[in-house]
Amino acid sequence: MNFILDTGSGGISLDSTTVLAMKIPITPSERTIKGIGGVRKVSFLYDATLHLPGVDVQNLDFHVNDYELLSFSYGLHIDGIIGYSFLSRYIVQINYDKQIINVLTKGDIVYPKGGYLLNPIFTTLPIQSLQIKDNRKLVQNFYFDTGAGLNFLLSEEYATDSVVLRKKKKKPVFTQAEGMGGKMTMRLTTLKEVRIGPYRFRNVPTLFFKDENNVTNYPYLGGLIGNDLLRRFNVTLNYQKREIHIIPNTHFRDLFDYAYSGLSIYYIDEKIEVDDVVPNSPADKAGFKKGDVILSVNNDFSNNIQAYKNVIQSSLQKIRFLILRDGSPEVITMKTVSIL
Repeated sequence: MNFILDTGSGGISLDSTTVLAMKIPITPSERTIKGIGGVRKVSFLYDATLHLPGVDVQNLDFHVNDYELLSFSYGLHIDGIIGYSFLSRYIVQINYDKQIINVLTKGDIVYPKGGYLLNPIFTTLPIQSLQIKDNRKLVQNFYFDTGAGLNFLLSEEYATDSVVLRKKKKKPVFTQAEGMGGKMTMRLTTLKEVRIGPYRFRNVPTLFFKDENNVTNYPYLGGLIGNDLLRRFNVTLNYQKREIHIIPNTHFRDLFDYAYSGLSIYYIDEKIEVDDVVPNSPADKAGFKKGDVILSVNNDFSNNIQAYKNVIQSSLQKIRFLILRDGSPEVITMKTVSIL
């Protein structure tokens, strides 16, 4: 089974199709969960055990949610999300260099040398104070969210009230993003600087969204910092001590992706399909249409959605697609643009 390790989740959950396929008995409830994209009523699997390599985690209450969009986006079935219910019981070390996760019992720990110790506010979710700068320099609280596949996200309400953004010469671009409750259209731009502890990142790609359900708890929080930025550190999560230790890893100086295509693709029924094309975007001008099936990208016929996304995220590149439309193959060439 495939789970996402998510500090932005206040519990632990299972995918509804996994529950159905495995005939897992669940109990309906009147409880709701709130996330980017909407609010949903959920059922529960009570008092269950999660079996991980080397450790069994007992007495867990899994809520059930629909993660179909996440599965389509990642190109593999997502069976659930591991959040606070698990993370609060252990010390958890995420090593992005070695792509391993160490799960330690609670207690005293000596953190690796050369890093920095954060002291977030802990509810069920860690909340970290960050310094951001664009039009002006501001300090604000943000969710520390390893489950968000983005660098930085702000609510439009916060951006407007704080006047954080400079007036850009370029027109804002719009893109589609996936949230827990479904798809959302978001505005994409860059922030001049984001600082976490002593570490500074410049020209950070940032999404802005209308937070109609107040997921970010504005004005208390401005948004969230996501895994595209957090993966640049090896991270130790210590909920008991209310500490998070970060140390730069080999990805620390990786270039950010500034490419903009306006093309949204999903892996559905073993095919990579175009789900959305933003009007007047490079994808729209190239001639893409919803429902096109992508057979290859730059002569790569691997049908690997992550590999294709990596190519599409290369700025100022001419990309050659072989697609299938209404049963006939076609070649489309698209040139991405930069949001800088």
